[in-house]
Amino acid sequence: MESWQGWLGRIVGRGRTGAPEAVPADEAVPADVAVAADELSVTGEAVVAGTGAAARTAGSVPVWLQTGADWSWRLLLIGAALYVVSRIAGVLYIVVVPCAAALLLTALLQPLTARLRRAGLPSLAATWGTMLVAAVVLTGIITLVANRVSADYPSLLDESKHTVKQVESWLAGPPFRIKSANVQNALNNIPRFLSQHRALVEGTVLTGGRIAAEFMAGLVLMLFVTFFLLKDGDRIWSWLISELRPSAAGRVDRAARAAWHAVVYYMRGTVAVAAIHAVVIGCALEIMGVPLVIPLAVLIFLAAFVPLVGLLVAGALAIVVTLASKGWVDAVILLGILVIEDQLEGHLLQPQVVGRAVRLHPLAIILALAVGTVVAGIPGAVVAVPIVAVITRAVPELRKS
Repeated sequence: MESWQGWLGRIVGRGRTGAPEAVPADEAVPADVAVAADELSVTGEAVVAGTGAAARTAGSVPVWLQTGADWSWRLLLIGAALYVVSRIAGVLYIVVVPCAAALLLTALLQPLTARLRRAGLPSLAATWGTMLVAAVVLTGIITLVANRVSADYPSLLDESKHTVKQVESWLAGPPFRIKSANVQNALNNIPRFLSQHRALVEGTVLTGGRIAAEFMAGLVLMLFVTFFLLKDGDRIWSWLISELRPSAAGRVDRAARAAWHAVVYYMRGTVAVAAIHAVVIGCALEIMGVPLVIPLAVLIFLAAFVPLVGLLVAGALAIVVTLASKGWVDAVILLGILVIEDQLEGHLLQPQVVGRAVRLHPLAIILALAVGTVVAGIPGAVVAVPIVAVITRAVPELRKS
């Protein structure tokens, strides 16, 4: 007779193969073998049930939480990388700022260089022609501003003295009736300050808005970078992507060209906005009869390249000049015009003119300006919108096959 171990092996073997094994009819299954088989079956069912419970426990974390955790550590890595880059840029500030200014200046001048090349000029001649035109325009503006400062400054002194006498009379009458010598001395200090600090005021008018002018090394670097970007920009870019695979190089090239066009359109829109500010404020000053109209208009044009903040900062000098020459009524009127201009720039001109040029939503323009100002101050406000425009134009091109 076959032992109970043989019967158990035959039963287990039948479970392994999945096919029932025929048992001879004349062979009866011992009772102890049947009990062992039942215990083995119950144990297997328990193991299977335990495995299923463990699987259900492992899968109890919601899918949205798993997805959020996956994105969280990725975003943390991106944030850490951006922080390191910002720290490096802060250390190399004297290099980063001139290079960023050179990129924006190149975007402004590159259409003229391309037009000269299409006219038949060699690359070097077209570059020098562009730089020469820019130098002539800049020299003409500086000469015009200097001439108007020299011509209008005596008139500013005379009108400021007359305004001081009017303010003294106004304060001495009802309802103030102030005859304090300290107030008179403070008012008399206005024309005295203008007379003693003429060179300072002229220098402020002529050099306002050129933040990097005191860093001669940065200025020279900006000019050199601009020149070589205009002359060899295409070759430099081809060299940069030459080591990439052909498929990747094609995507990167399309993305970069789309981003560059966005920067060019941004500079055109910014120039249009700055010209609108200069014309409006200049016309208001001319109607009021304020001296130094052209220098103040040029200063406002340059300051308009710093969105939202630049107009108010440059307008403060215009208000001071208006107050000294025409009195507080005209100064308050000019202040109201500047506030309206600043609101129009933030809610209409920047979103509509610049936003349409780079195809960004007005809300994106305003948020980019706010974030750029908080993160990097004035330089951040200048480059915030171009950076957002570059990202929005480059990413779709990179996704294309």
